[in-house]
Amino acid sequence: MSPARPFQVRRVVVKVGTSIVTRGDGRLALGRLGALVEELHALHQHAEVVLVTSGSIGLGAARLGYDAVPSEVVDRQACAAAGQGALIATYDALFRQLDLAAAQVLLTEDDFLHRRRYLNLRATLERLVARGAVPVVNENDTVSTLELACGRDRVFGDNDRLSALVAAGLDADLLVLLTDVDGVYTAAPGTPDACRIDTWQDDKVSLGPGSALGRGGMGAKLRAARMAQHVGVHVVIASGFVPGVLGRVVAGDVEGTWFPAQAGLSQRGRWLAYASAPDGRITVDAGAREAILSRGASLLPVGVTQVEGDFSASAIVSLIGPDGTEFARGVAASDARSARARCGQSGERALIHRDDIVFLQLDPEAQ
Repeated sequence: MSPARPFQVRRVVVKVGTSIVTRGDGRLALGRLGALVEELHALHQHAEVVLVTSGSIGLGAARLGYDAVPSEVVDRQACAAAGQGALIATYDALFRQLDLAAAQVLLTEDDFLHRRRYLNLRATLERLVARGAVPVVNENDTVSTLELACGRDRVFGDNDRLSALVAAGLDADLLVLLTDVDGVYTAAPGTPDACRIDTWQDDKVSLGPGSALGRGGMGAKLRAARMAQHVGVHVVIASGFVPGVLGRVVAGDVEGTWFPAQAGLSQRGRWLAYASAPDGRITVDAGAREAILSRGASLLPVGVTQVEGDFSASAIVSLIGPDGTEFARGVAASDARSARARCGQSGERALIHRDDIVFLQLDPEAQ
């Protein structure tokens, strides 16, 4: 029987959350980790594999004697320092038993914000998988502060989005987000009329109140999945508690919720849309927004209503619609002072050329 989901997997990124990596008491769930590594080994026989893992803070909290994961940033950094070594040591030992090399990769937002570092990161990951290693990627919580403090980092505030960025940067065919539920539901799982969504379709899916759109948890996975599919990566959200789930997902079986890949962006477009940090904001009227989105037009001064920030020419800026929603990003052709001076004026010289504009996937909470 042919697979229900018609994708071929040459390169796969697998993300596992803290609930999969650790037990309720914060210690490592060695049985689940062993089974996960076995599945990754099986995938490695016919595909390149990258693992994005959470769990260092929870594991470190238990090792340092905290009753629960602390809220203070410095305490969480200490927990990350104590837990990260134990986490990678466990992965390394498990992979070595199967004659695979695990390679630790710790990342912060600066590794994405600066394009040269972003390209260096991509080259390193490419070389690791080419040499047959399994990169084990995690946020560098020991030195990161924005993510730990409030989860509102400019590039990523959780490992779900981090995994989507890694999958996009590596041209992965598939991103698998393993969690403690078996997919996205129309309402909170276990409630009356809650149904699992097998295939995500933006124009047909309707989520009930309080189901999957809260900050963190499934909401973070949903946003990461839609970002990854927007850049051309298939995504499946599935349960990490179900044995053999990875093999069935890669084979195309109906497991979890599938987000079919859309027409992909170029590598530069992917970085510009999701890994960059805009230095300013340009708000446009409805006509300019429509011209950019529907006709692929450049941004002309006549359609601009407001310019915010102090950016230079060649800086990255957000394009904001009249409703206040960011719908695109672009590379400014002039600095902020010049853009303000030309705001609302007629003229053919573009503030942002059409070739330097990339559209964003709307946050599902905004739909």
